[in-house]
Amino acid sequence: LARIEGEGQVVFRYAEGTNPNGSINDIAGIVNSQGNVLGLMPHPENLIEAAHGGTDGRGLFESALGIAA
Repeated sequence: LARIEGEGQVVFRYAEGTNPNGSINDIAGIVNSQGNVLGLMPHPENLIEAAHGGTDGRGLFESALGIAA
């Protein structure tokens, strides 16, 4: 844990007071040492269509598609 934090591999943290699963240091997302593989605990794919309850997660996927295009 100290190594990945020290090497900048922790890329997402839950906002203070919003950590739903008790992850240490509020860590929500990490990347590998090359920065090309992301592990993400929140599930933005659950909120990409209004018909499914909201679109809060849609921006993440639209951004990724924009970069890939």
